[in-house]
Amino acid sequence: MRAAQLKALLPRELLASVVVFLVALPLCMGIAIASGMPPAKGLITGIIGGLVVGWLAGSPLQVSGPAAGLAVLVFELVRQHGMAMLGPILLLAGLLQLLAGRLRLGCWFRVTAPAVVYGMLAGIGVLIVLSQVHVMLDGSPRPSGLGNLLGFPAALGRALSLSGEGGGWQAGALGLATMLVMWLWDKRKPHVLRFVPGALLGVGLATLASLALALSVKRVEVPANLAEAIDWLRPADLLNLADPGVLVAAFAVAFIASAETLLSAAAVDRMHDGQRSDFDRELSAQGVGNMLCGLLGALPMTGVIVRSSANVQAGARTRLSAMFHGLWLLAFVLLLSGVLQSIPVASLAGVLVYTGIKLVDLKAFRGLGRYGRMPMLTYVATASAIVLTNLLTGVLIGFGLTLAKLAWKASRLKISLVDLPGEGEMELRLVGAATFLKVPALTRVLSTIPAGTVVHVPLGNLSYIDHSCLELLEEWGRANGAKGSRLVIESHGLKRRLEGRLRTTSGVGSATA
Repeated sequence: MRAAQLKALLPRELLASVVVFLVALPLCMGIAIASGMPPAKGLITGIIGGLVVGWLAGSPLQVSGPAAGLAVLVFELVRQHGMAMLGPILLLAGLLQLLAGRLRLGCWFRVTAPAVVYGMLAGIGVLIVLSQVHVMLDGSPRPSGLGNLLGFPAALGRALSLSGEGGGWQAGALGLATMLVMWLWDKRKPHVLRFVPGALLGVGLATLASLALALSVKRVEVPANLAEAIDWLRPADLLNLADPGVLVAAFAVAFIASAETLLSAAAVDRMHDGQRSDFDRELSAQGVGNMLCGLLGALPMTGVIVRSSANVQAGARTRLSAMFHGLWLLAFVLLLSGVLQSIPVASLAGVLVYTGIKLVDLKAFRGLGRYGRMPMLTYVATASAIVLTNLLTGVLIGFGLTLAKLAWKASRLKISLVDLPGEGEMELRLVGAATFLKVPALTRVLSTIPAGTVVHVPLGNLSYIDHSCLELLEEWGRANGAKGSRLVIESHGLKRRLEGRLRTTSGVGSATA
């Protein structure tokens, strides 16, 4: 970039970076808390996402950092394997992303069915809401979504019982107030102030209110020295990667982070008319970022749509905005950590509850109805399984339903037996895909053909025919040839190797139109 261009763009990029920084600050800390990690871990990820990934990114206007979509998975990993094992998991997940980018596999991460993606986000949104309502009451979330739901009445009762001493009910009021401010700002914000993020406004007002009223609520714990929050990867922990459970976790993080990143990048491309995203380069950049997060013991990162859309709407044109936002995060943590320590945890939980509600996109669910009932069923099944079991199981169920739908569509075959004008001649009409799943139905139809019949089988209306069906047709021709029957398979221009497979045998003939 030329010096003159840079000088012209710099003011706009600096302004956009400040907007992104203001959006990212509460989200980085809130997502860390939702993940069962210290808030500083989320800030470290945000800094790496800006300074490193922003520089390497294949999607220049996309902003990377900790994502709500991974909070549930990280919470479960920390609970099962401990915080120390998050480093090796992220190191391996990042390496997988880097290799996938180098092997130009970026496009394959985008073939995930929309019903699975929307269902995954909805399930994550529900889990975030169920867990963060406990944090909003200054409580601790349960390990599972169902546990959080069943434990809510008791948590609410404990919060209300402290009305004389302060505590849970005051925290809950701050969380609700934060959500109310965000909702009102989304609905009524003046056009001239459209770049001011509602999350920052809600957290700022809740913090001022808590300080003015001297409320006794939990507040964010951030070390005065950011270096204290860094937990360097220990070589001994790498030996635990031999654990199959840890390997599965790394693959799950890599896949979900990559899918969310590339879907976000595709959405960002639709928001502007500038440089298009290089998905393979973006995937490699995310891999480098997650490897660094693993080395420093931070949260995993993805490309995130909320911060990215704020970046585009603020007028960013280059990757400088994303990089500067990481610089502002670093400067704020180093110079104004005392301000962060005044923020009520319940207010950040309110931000996450509001975000979780928006992840349950009912408009997207209704939109799936245009493609039939199966996508809607996949959405509901994926979301429900995530809430009732875990993220990985839910996503696998979603993929399973998608593959089942494809298998069902691929196995649809219309079979009909039609009399031809010639005496003793019939036509076996096959329309669709003749796979092994249709062998029983095809056998039943063949068994009804009278002895001594010449049966014509045109294959031109088939999209696919497999070995099982071909063997069945040839075997029927051979078995009934002695009775005077003859099978004439008409390939109608199918590939030469298929015609060769339909070679003439006793009772079986082939013809090419």
